[in-house]
Amino acid sequence: MVEVFKTNVEDSSHADVLIEQIYKMYVHYKANFDLEDCDKILRVECKTFMIEPSSVINLLNEFGYDVEILHDEIAPVM
Repeated sequence: MVEVFKTNVEDSSHADVLIEQIYKMYVHYKANFDLEDCDKILRVECKTFMIEPSSVINLLNEFGYDVEILHDEIAPVM
């Protein structure tokens, strides 16, 4: 399962700290930031368990960042 989040993280060193924290709390998660994307994307993947989006959101909020789930947009079929 993969969950994608929109964040306001802009600094790569802050992103590294957040990823470390995610790994400490969720040893089965893989996470990475795409700070070049306009939505400052955080991708979280886990092959063995369901991802807990609210926990990831709460963690980033504790560090002072805004974060929300980035929902899939499905283009209409014509």
